[in-house]
Amino acid sequence: MKFKKLMGVSMVALGSMVMLAACGNDSKGGSGDNGSNEELTFMFRGGQDEKKAYEAAIKKFEEKEDVKVKMVVTDADQYATKLQAAISGGKVPDVFYIEQSNLMPYVDNGVLLDITDKVENGDFDLSNIWEYGVNSYRYDGKKVGQGALYGLPKDVGPFALGYNKDMFKDAGVELPDKDTPLTWAEFIEVCQKLTRDSDGDGKLDQWATGFNVNWSLQSFVWSNGGDWINEDKTKVTVDTPEFAEALQTFADLQNKYKVTPSISDAQTLDTYQRWMNGEIAFFPVGPWDMSTYAKLDFEYDLIPWPAGKTGKSATYVGSLGIGVSAKTKQPDKAVKLVEYLSASEEGQQQLLDAEIQIPNLIDMAENWASDTESVPSNKQEFLDIVQDYGRPMPAAQTYNAEWYDEFFINIQTVLDGDQTAAEYVKEVQPRMQEKLDSAIQQQKTAQ
Repeated sequence: MKFKKLMGVSMVALGSMVMLAACGNDSKGGSGDNGSNEELTFMFRGGQDEKKAYEAAIKKFEEKEDVKVKMVVTDADQYATKLQAAISGGKVPDVFYIEQSNLMPYVDNGVLLDITDKVENGDFDLSNIWEYGVNSYRYDGKKVGQGALYGLPKDVGPFALGYNKDMFKDAGVELPDKDTPLTWAEFIEVCQKLTRDSDGDGKLDQWATGFNVNWSLQSFVWSNGGDWINEDKTKVTVDTPEFAEALQTFADLQNKYKVTPSISDAQTLDTYQRWMNGEIAFFPVGPWDMSTYAKLDFEYDLIPWPAGKTGKSATYVGSLGIGVSAKTKQPDKAVKLVEYLSASEEGQQQLLDAEIQIPNLIDMAENWASDTESVPSNKQEFLDIVQDYGRPMPAAQTYNAEWYDEFFINIQTVLDGDQTAAEYVKEVQPRMQEKLDSAIQQQKTAQ
């Protein structure tokens, strides 16, 4: 799964869509208006690898359950818009992907079916699925993580730190310890050794880092004892010394230490392509990257993220869910499909073979991670993130992500060195709090 925000419309607009769906859903077929009670519609997003894996898995499911499944696949950046259009048109697919941040409004507005009883009486062991993944789709009307089940995880997505082993060896730098995180000071020292002119033409041609602030700053903030929001999800907390120090350190990688490609360098070739070309030493890696990174011309592996004041690594672990429409005409078959894709060994093996995720089944994942011969050899790092030091994204358990998105709108001034991190967090916190207050009110109104 790729972590993209799919909040194409506000939750107020979503509520209106659901009302329209309730009035307009009078089709004779299933909730997806497929025209046949023997056919389920399954809507998801993904690339060719994911589509091929699902085609193989669903073919087996159709044979097993004697039901036809119509797959509706979109690109990641189109999924939210197309799903919400289906909701507004009263043609909700029987089974579909759920973004974590959409769970609460979908439940409150009657889009998702409560599948608790069917799942708990199913023929698989729920305790053998990652607890984080299961709890991501529990909601009691107030808080995510407890209460009824409205989906099962399509996957869990630990965001690990990858590194280019060949670059370390060529520079004569000792390989990092796979079990002990570097301190920030140690990390910066290693980064400076790896940022160099390797061909002697007077220009830098390899750098240590190429982190995107949207997906990598979380590690710096959390490992330094900071956070975006308090535990109750009611107060924005970016204006703290711990948070400001983490943001400043992140910006200093480019502006002070020069271990990240400059703005002009990035415009010539973005950091993702530089990583793919073997020009970047450290780069984030998710399980969904494995099929693409299998084609790299260098060997890469995984290590813990560098640690700030807490002395402990931190990063995020995301998830996509698979849920059932509250208006499906075939709830039993629809839940069976969710269970098959999320919790069956057969279904999980198809996705594992495609190298797009770690298994949802704990025993299968542990067996997979024990293979240290294939790349990355330290696959255990993915599991450590899920079990130990991974956290949900800050907006994953709030009613919408608008308050969180506000933080990144003007962040470039800090990254460019035109504003200090301390100045920025003081300035942005009130704007974020206003939008968080609005999200809280939206939840109360929906209920």
